[in-house]
Amino acid sequence: MASRTLQGLCRLVDSSPFRLPPTSATHRSGGSNLEVFKFGMYIMFPIGWMWYFGTNLDTRFSVPDFWPAPETTHRIPFEKEELKEMGERLKQERLERRRKRLEQAGVEMRERGSNEIRQVEQIETAEQARQVTASKGTFGRGSIEKWARGQS
Repeated sequence: MASRTLQGLCRLVDSSPFRLPPTSATHRSGGSNLEVFKFGMYIMFPIGWMWYFGTNLDTRFSVPDFWPAPETTHRIPFEKEELKEMGERLKQERLERRRKRLEQAGVEMRERGSNEIRQVEQIETAEQARQVTASKGTFGRGSIEKWARGQS
């Protein structure tokens, strides 16, 4: 009896409304050559991509004269004399830029040397100190300096 029921169930499943689509177990489309080709593509495509974009980078993806030449880049001084020379050079450059800025602002200054420049710097710092003491408010640089002087 169980075998008749089982046979009837199998006939019912094999009928057309219950038939399943073909699967890899029941359907063979390409064979082993297709599988070998697909495996080769899966392996070779990333390798080819890395080879194309990973070789000859200096000429393929470079912009000429993008990076400065090594002799024109900054070289950090380590010796005491080199540090002093660099400090003097930076000071002269800063004073030259300042002199040009003051000339553009309309301040005429005779070039006698660094003594006059130092005097002008002292005058400017004195003006800044006066502005600080004249500033009002609870917070900020002026109020802190007033507090330090005892002028709350």
